[in-house]
This record gives sequence, C-alpha cells and structure tokens, in this order.
Amino acid sequence: MKAWYLIYCKSRGEARAQQNLALQQIETYLPTYPEEKKVKGELTVKRVSLFPSYLFAYFDPNITSVAKIHNTRGVVRIVGCKELMTPIDDSVIHAIKMREHKMLSSKLASSSSSAVEPEPKLNQGDKVCFTKGPFAELEGIFDEENGEKRCFVLFELMGKQQRVIVDKDTIQSVKKHD
Repeated sequence: MKAWYLIYCKSRGEARAQQNLALQQIETYLPTYPEEKKVKGELTVKRVSLFPSYLFAYFDPNITSVAKIHNTRGVVRIVGCKELMTPIDDSVIHAIKMREHKMLSSKLASSSSSAVEPEPKLNQGDKVCFTKGPFAELEGIFDEENGEKRCFVLFELMGKQQRVIVDKDTIQSVKKHD
C-alpha cells in the first residue's frame, strides 16, 4: 500500500533527489519556507528547505523497489528502513503542508515589516514558542545564539529531540506563571 516515507538526502541534495525520483514517477514533497535576505542592499525572499537533507516520498514498497530508491542520485537512504519500513501518517504530511501554506500566505499578506521591539535576551534552557514560520505555535527550548539574527532551538520532531536553526524573530519566550 502506498504511504509517505522520509528520505535522507546528500547534503544540499534534496532538489536533486526530488528531481531524480520524479523521473521514476515517484511523488515527493519537499517542505520549504520563505527566508528573507538582503542581497546587495535589496531584500529578497528565497525558499529554503524546512528539513535540510530530508524530503518525503510517496510510494508502495511492494511495487517500487527500495533498492531503486536507495540507488537514486541524491538519495542516501530511507529513514527507518532496516527490517520494517516506517511509513509516516498522512495526517503529519497534511499538517506540514497546511502550516507551509499558512506561513506562505501570511508572508505574502504582510508587507515589509516595520521595526519590531527586540525580545529580551534568552538564556540556554529557556522555554520558547514559535510565533511564525513553519513551526508556528510549537514550543521548544532555546539552545544558543548563532549570529545576530539566528539561533538554535531544540524541540521534539518525529519522536526525537532535534536542534534547528531559526530566525530570532520567529520565537518568543514562554512566560512562566507561578
């Protein structure tokens, strides 16, 4: 039966793997988010992979050979493919697609944002909540700063604690209520 599976790709090779899987008529989904960058003084928006080095593929392992996917250019392996394939529930993919769409819609609806009052300094271990972007409304733990505008946040994803790099303006401290 067809299901979604998580594919681990070569570094920065998601697009290549996606293209080569498409040539084999395998449906894929690569979640992205818009990232604003200043290039030569102009603000540009670039689509960036939500899960670097990962993409989702929709196929039936009884029809499509797992070896064929493992041998696809850009693909390293199917995650969780040892003895039993671990499919990802359709509701998870649907939720990611909905968040991606919501985030893209809000990004298009908002014009260049005016200066926002800076968030108080966060300390390692502080609980934070994502206010916008693909992880909006999820909570995590602030890990450390990475430059002036970015930081590392730890949160639960696919059953494991993951360390992701995000823009500082996408998180805020969760107020402790005593």
